[in-house]
Amino acid sequence: MSRIAAFTLMALIWGLTWLPMKVASEVVPPIFLAAMRFLLAGPCFLAVAMAQGLSLRSSQFGRIVVASLLITTGCYSFLFWGVARAPSGLSAIVNLSLMPIFLVIIGALYGQERITMRRVGAIGLGILGLVLLFSGRSSATQSGPMPIVGLVAVAIGTVSYAWGSVISRPLTLSMPPLVLAFWQSLIGGMALVPVSLFIEGYDPAHFTGLSDARAIFGLSILVLGGSLIAFWIYLGLVRDWGAFRAGLYAFVSPIIAVAVGVVYADEPFGWAEGLGMGIMLAATALSLSEKKIMEPAASG
Repeated sequence: MSRIAAFTLMALIWGLTWLPMKVASEVVPPIFLAAMRFLLAGPCFLAVAMAQGLSLRSSQFGRIVVASLLITTGCYSFLFWGVARAPSGLSAIVNLSLMPIFLVIIGALYGQERITMRRVGAIGLGILGLVLLFSGRSSATQSGPMPIVGLVAVAIGTVSYAWGSVISRPLTLSMPPLVLAFWQSLIGGMALVPVSLFIEGYDPAHFTGLSDARAIFGLSILVLGGSLIAFWIYLGLVRDWGAFRAGLYAFVSPIIAVAVGVVYADEPFGWAEGLGMGIMLAATALSLSEKKIMEPAASG
């Protein structure tokens, strides 16, 4: 499979996971759901790695732990907490528009990326497209300071994910992305458990909810598609392309998510959404057509 095809498949899958995630969150709390997702994905990655005869050992286990806590635990903790307190449309704009910005800035600080005019232009176009795409979904219904605090939390979660992605790149060059996906799912998922207990509390009903058809459906898609396929592809693209180009899914997956919402949830769709989609695809094409400008860094 070519890298462009792999990128397209990853963006498609992650765009399709929003609806199952929303459905599953109706019966189990979101951070608890995230913890279960990664704790279930870990053994799946382990089974595939063992079937391929891959070694789980690494001389950079400390970096693996840090990357896992950033890309999984930190991201989902802040992101879910923030989304629960801010309008979903604004949360999506903040998360998705900041993702490529933080990826290129943090990548540049680690010597993995270069900030070019083409990339700046692509980011600007992508943000404009996101604003148009979510223009009908970003009206604030909450009042007071909590929406602002929620959006700040979303931004922190985005920084955490971007930082973890950049830290992960040297790891993908020294170990199979599949093995790294196993460790990041296991460590990140385990660390999400105390976060869920602290924020969402302990309730036996959380575990009972896992037997609900909605939770089974959501976790099946999230684990098999979102983690086992898409996250594996993502780490491979981080290795081959760098974190910025791999992170351009942030301008493609929302298109899929909105399209699914229009078809299955009768969400609004008009000229603004259509124009936004076109602009976001143009921004992605602009970046992906850029010639390779830096060799992969062995450390960072």
